[in-house]
Amino acid sequence: MEILYLCLFAFLAGLIDSVVGGGGLIQLPALFVFLPHVPVPTVFGTGKLSSIAGTSVSMWRYARNVEINWRALVPAAASAFIFSFLGARAVSHFDTSLLRPLILVLLISVAVYTFFRKDFGSIHAPRLAPAKAVWYGVAVGLVIGFYDGFFGPGTGSFLMFIFVGIFGFNFLAASASAKVVNVATNLSALLYFGYKGYILYHIGIPMAISSIAGSMVGTRIALAKGSGFVRKLFLVVVTGIILKFAYDTFQ
Repeated sequence: MEILYLCLFAFLAGLIDSVVGGGGLIQLPALFVFLPHVPVPTVFGTGKLSSIAGTSVSMWRYARNVEINWRALVPAAASAFIFSFLGARAVSHFDTSLLRPLILVLLISVAVYTFFRKDFGSIHAPRLAPAKAVWYGVAVGLVIGFYDGFFGPGTGSFLMFIFVGIFGFNFLAASASAKVVNVATNLSALLYFGYKGYILYHIGIPMAISSIAGSMVGTRIALAKGSGFVRKLFLVVVTGIILKFAYDTFQ
């Protein structure tokens, strides 16, 4: 029964994550609830196996229907892959709880800015020259990759905000671009957890299949509804992340 429930949550996480990110808010708490006696690293490793399956499928579906700036995103994904691993290694040397107030302020700023800028992300108008976009992509991969490996929550939302605000993408293209970087960070973390033996494959594989199904449904909805729908769902998910962060920070 535990696996059945976890597959349901993996489906929902894959659906939400494929559109605006934030699937970890659904999947990770479910893993802790239904696997209470499993060591924390193994919970994270099992979750990563599910996450990368769904994210990879949604990236593939977006790539078939949305224009993706691969020239900028491949370097971004490469740097994210490297720095996600370094971030995961750095966790043991720092107290991640010290980051919570700062991340909470950043998320609130993202939500407020997106809410009041009604045209934000509605038009796809890339504003960076090709060479500049490559270097910006590397910088994004460096910072977000390290953050995802070190801490993680809100990564997809931060990526989408950056791709809209700095690169000039609309929300649909930003969602597609975020998936490319997310696949790299998830793969880096998955290799680390797999090498350490921190994956329960008999649970992770059924969850991965469920996450793929959710991602297929989510990307289909996003492509059909367009950037306006993605923007609204983005605000809902970011609000959820803010409430979760506030609860964890001040309880």
